[in-house]
Amino acid sequence: MAKADKNTLWSGRFSEATDAFVAQFSASEHFDRRLYREDIRGSKAHARMLAHQGVISQDDADAILEGLDAIAAEIEAGEFPWDPALEDVHMNIEARLTERIGEAGKRLHTGRSRNDQIATDIRLWLRTATDESIGLLRRFQAGLVDLAEREVDTIIPGFTHLQVAQPVSFGHHMMAWYEMLTRDEARLADARVRLNQMPLGSAALAGTTFNIDRGMTCEALAFDAPTRNSLDAVSDRDFAIEFASTAALVMTHLSRMAEELVLWASPLTGFIELPDRFCTGSSIMPQKKNPDVAELVRGKSARVHGALHTLLTLMKGQALAYNRDNQEDKEPLFDAADALRDSLRAFADMVPAMTVNRDRTRAAAREGFATATDLADYLVRKGVAFRDAHAIVGQAVAAGVASGRDLADMPLAELQGFSALIEADVYEVLTLEGSVAARDHFGGTAPAQVRARIAEARARLAED
Repeated sequence: MAKADKNTLWSGRFSEATDAFVAQFSASEHFDRRLYREDIRGSKAHARMLAHQGVISQDDADAILEGLDAIAAEIEAGEFPWDPALEDVHMNIEARLTERIGEAGKRLHTGRSRNDQIATDIRLWLRTATDESIGLLRRFQAGLVDLAEREVDTIIPGFTHLQVAQPVSFGHHMMAWYEMLTRDEARLADARVRLNQMPLGSAALAGTTFNIDRGMTCEALAFDAPTRNSLDAVSDRDFAIEFASTAALVMTHLSRMAEELVLWASPLTGFIELPDRFCTGSSIMPQKKNPDVAELVRGKSARVHGALHTLLTLMKGQALAYNRDNQEDKEPLFDAADALRDSLRAFADMVPAMTVNRDRTRAAAREGFATATDLADYLVRKGVAFRDAHAIVGQAVAAGVASGRDLADMPLAELQGFSALIEADVYEVLTLEGSVAARDHFGGTAPAQVRARIAEARARLAED
């Protein structure tokens, strides 16, 4: 029987070495090493607190702090000797610390467990990822506001069921995207409040017998407060699920935007031209210009949705407190955060740089009888009940379909054949500009209203 490997930091109780496959199967350092900054930061705060409380000597704390700084420099320089046999980022750093500074390194783990250590590390990491995502969301919002202002007077067909419905301002459409992102930003900020609670000091599950000062480490690590229950603190992954849930919704919004960009960039519509630097060509068809960035963002939404499902399923059968299952939380969380960050950056760079083909969008808005509702509203203002007006305009549209003409192209005498109440001023409401301008109320597509929403958005972005 092989003896236990005494280099393993938890091997004292064991009489035989870990099976080689199990050691490989259990290792997480190949992906959780990206937490090294957070791990070192948390360890430094813990060491300072232990010295302040007299749990370890100040000399030992100073040696620990100096050793951790040296290890951080090794990692940054790509010179750190990562060892899969040491399982994870925490044990790799602790073993290297003891190797560098000797006995003092063994005292760092006093009063804590890997359970509260990893819970702290991942919250620190996710806090940074959340702040980065919020920053990118806001950069994308600012770009959309600029684009909306540039295209306030550009008319594009609005769709329901992907059928031409009514004309709208292109700027109004961009501000619809802005509103989606505003809700996303609020959700991320709200989730950050619950994320920013400190588990350190909960130890394995019950707390520690040492006289620790959780308030001191909480302040040092810029958490809002320590967690209130040690059992919950080490086993909770709600914060990861909440981030993934919000990320999944952001990606759903980006995917919807991507779908419209793909449709608009097609030569069949030709509404927009995406910058060449965000597109690719075909290996066989020399004429192709493919909107690959938009398509990839649409595709990455599936990965983030999958990450959310993975985290929910991971947690659903776990009794309190910590279980090794939770090693599996990091890869989907990392993947979701990376996909969200990259997708937001891609759209923040690409979308404001696109060119709108105003002639094509205007021509498309003239198709499909987009001003039919305006004619019905015109008749209502003349005293016709809406349902009767709806039927009258339906007859006019049927005649237009049969003759291949838009309502605005019909002579007045022909329109009066559907209702004697129609007069020459009807053409004011049958124009695209008249239709858009008529919706002049809060939230409407009238250019004046769109400009007002843009001003509000600029003020919010500047104030925050």
